Amino acid sequence: MHVLFIGGTGNISAASVRLALQQGHTVTLLNRGKRPLEDYGIYGAESIVADIQDEAATRAALEDRHFDVVANFIAFKVSDIERDIRLFQGRCAQYIFISSASAYQKPLVQPIITESTPLKNPYWQYSRDKIACEDRCLHAYREQDFPITIVRPSLTYETVIPTAIGGWSDYTIIERMRQRRPVVVHGDGSSLWTLTHASDFAKGFVGLLGNQQALGEAFHITSDELLTWNQIYDAVGIAAGTGPVEKVHIPSSFIAKLEPRAEGSLLGDKAVSCLFDNTKIKRVVPGFQATTSFQAGIRQTLAWFEAKPERMQTGPACHQRLDRIIAAYQPCYDALRPLD
Repeated sequence: MHVLFIGGTGNISAASVRLALQQGHTVTLLNRGKRPLEDYGIYGAESIVADIQDEAATRAALEDRHFDVVANFIAFKVSDIERDIRLFQGRCAQYIFISSASAYQKPLVQPIITESTPLKNPYWQYSRDKIACEDRCLHAYREQDFPITIVRPSLTYETVIPTAIGGWSDYTIIERMRQRRPVVVHGDGSSLWTLTHASDFAKGFVGLLGNQQALGEAFHITSDELLTWNQIYDAVGIAAGTGPVEKVHIPSSFIAKLEPRAEGSLLGDKAVSCLFDNTKIKRVVPGFQATTSFQAGIRQTLAWFEAKPERMQTGPACHQRLDRIIAAYQPCYDALRPLD
């Protein structure tokens, strides 16, 4: 099959590109060409340099080409979906929209998340936009026969450090751990979470390419490994060579008050336990199984960062944010501490 990836060098998408190539698919990447493909282990893919936000330039770059599958990893607004419908209606047999598992309603009414769990997130505009995109995709499927498939990743990592507070695309949280400075963990750290290595996500995703059972359907693709946030932070510390880290447990609502930009990610997602039922993806993609433990995966992630010094970017802003949260909560912590 000929697959067009819009994006393709991101934290989630690069592994899917690599696996699609390994399985013999013809792969074309459409992006701005700002990331060298070899930095992400991508060899043998065609590259089309264009900004998908420039519809006219994209149309010209694609000319009259048709694709078996178009997968957009960088669509965030309804306007992005409407543009893609204009670009690819009648020019692909399957269009895959990458949504987000953060769209699922939380707190949960049922303890296990399935694809039929309601979509609702009053805390995070990012998630509400993804929900609106899904609605537009489904309308296009029903009314225009646009061949959509919806995929909802949860916290997926390969080239990011997936801590809830601090971390992500820079290296500061690792520096902090190695300096033996405390880290912030939301709540008491006992809520359960699932982290998925991008190479495992790719197994399910590539299995959906050209899969007729996937048309008009939505799937989440996650690991079955469950960890507490305390275990997650300690696993990062162990990978960094420090062992279990010093944690300051602070209520999510308190953190959100101090850091409003964290409200959606915490209150609308990571503050509650999330257990995913992967029955549907396993039924449609027989043999799908996530096999990379977080302990193994986070070591691979740190190795990727450390392979090139320029990836190990740190800065004072993240340290200052964490120190400010800890300092603000310290009087509460002292008041709650048992008397000697």
